[in-house]
Amino acid sequence: MDNFDIILASNSQRRKELLKFIFNKFKVIPANIDERNLERKFLSEIAKDNKSKYSELCDILSFEKCKNVATNYKSSLIISADTIVYDDMYLFGKPNNYEEAKFMLEYLSGKEHIVQTSVTIYFNNTFSTFSEKSYVSFYDLDEIQKATIKSYIKNENPYDKAGAYGIQDGASLLIKHINGDYFNIVGLPISKLNRKLLEIVS
Repeated sequence: MDNFDIILASNSQRRKELLKFIFNKFKVIPANIDERNLERKFLSEIAKDNKSKYSELCDILSFEKCKNVATNYKSSLIISADTIVYDDMYLFGKPNNYEEAKFMLEYLSGKEHIVQTSVTIYFNNTFSTFSEKSYVSFYDLDEIQKATIKSYIKNENPYDKAGAYGIQDGASLLIKHINGDYFNIVGLPISKLNRKLLEIVS
């Protein structure tokens, strides 16, 4: 996989670090799309009770990022990704302020939610999208959990993360257990991605 340029279509520091498990060298060219607008458009078109569509939204956002970058780099291998957090009631985006972050983290406490990352690979004029889901359970919202949430929002940066938390930082103290791929929750299901790349490129 060294005969062509490899591009990560994401500016996420977490994804950059994870992709180094597979590639020693790659370019970072973030997609130029309006994610919020695509998200709003999609959500406005689905029925309120059709929450299974959140999974489809993640696939669409990943694909649109990859397609955007591929327009100018047709001979490259391009990898894009999108991560969402949701349960059977809500889709949790990135919080805009302290109150939104607090609401999300308190709501998620005592419940299980899904973290899905969808990945799109572009190679030889072909797009391939796959997704991975992990299941995360927070501790109940007792006094310890409330204090931990308050400390986390104050000392970390929940505002650039879907669901207002990153499992790789202080939010790990909120989590009781996970079922699934840890790195998927960080933002890139790296072992599954490696297998897909070997299938596509070989």
